[in-house]
Amino acid sequence: MTTAGLIRAFPLTPRRSHVPVLVTLGLFLLAFAIGAIRYPNFGTGQVFLDLFIDNAFLIVVAVGMTFVILTGGIDLSVGSVVALSGMLCAVGTMELGLPAFLVIPAVLLVGALFGSAMGYMIHAFQVQPFIATLAGMFLARGLCLTISENQISIENGTFDAIALNALTLPGGLRISYGALIALAVFAVAVYVLQWTRTGRNVYAVGGNEQSAVLMGLPVGRTKIQVYAISGFCSALGGVLFSLYTLSGDPTHAIGMELDAIAAVVIGGTVLTGGSGYVVGTLLGVLVLGVIKTILSFEGTLSSWWTRIAIGVLLFGFIALQRLIGSRRGS
Repeated sequence: MTTAGLIRAFPLTPRRSHVPVLVTLGLFLLAFAIGAIRYPNFGTGQVFLDLFIDNAFLIVVAVGMTFVILTGGIDLSVGSVVALSGMLCAVGTMELGLPAFLVIPAVLLVGALFGSAMGYMIHAFQVQPFIATLAGMFLARGLCLTISENQISIENGTFDAIALNALTLPGGLRISYGALIALAVFAVAVYVLQWTRTGRNVYAVGGNEQSAVLMGLPVGRTKIQVYAISGFCSALGGVLFSLYTLSGDPTHAIGMELDAIAAVVIGGTVLTGGSGYVVGTLLGVLVLGVIKTILSFEGTLSSWWTRIAIGVLLFGFIALQRLIGSRRGS
């Protein structure tokens, strides 16, 4: 990557589209600083790393959701696919006795094919993404309950080795392998969206689909690709969630699709598509994570305050997006 390429991707002068991301960054730093001031053990490096450890699966799912929303679509099936992936991991390793290095790639393939099928339906049959992915949500959750209505514990050597060990950093800090996988997915997504033809197609389709068709861009293929990416990320998020809990459960990840959408919107991606950054999505997940961490340190507040805070933030960022859009149009 040349210096000119880096400057084009990350210009020194902030663009108007960067404002929501900068606001999200400022919000995260403010919330973390408030926590560090209020609680003695909050402002430590390990608490910061714990934000990635505890939200690794959400980071991966939200990255996949970013691709979909950038094209102007939506994917309501991600939470159910996360649960289905966890169930498949549990059944494959515990009931079928298959090795983890075979089960995990198979689960990722199932997720990608599931997303591709929804993308094909949306493109070929002109089905609204909301309806197609709603059907996918019910289908995946129903498959979970068909496999088993009860939780299945995972007692597998490979899963235990990955879940119970961590990479030790200088200063005695530790970060889980699941968090490292999430950061790797984030880095790949940044590269794809900023420096590949696929990324340019994603932004073009979300910006104006009719113009993209007239320009000869592969609109249909791009739509199928982004839903395949979302399905793959959901399946990988399910694997990370099963590593986090060492179990598969048909009730896992209920409502995770809403958390993923909230993280993407709080990160500055426009719901109508065409504008947004994966960096903002990562910051959006961290904002949600730091709110939950503050509530856990407080101890006396109900977890429902997290939902209230997310609702307030969503209203604020949607209003900010509308304000930026109206000024851009004037």
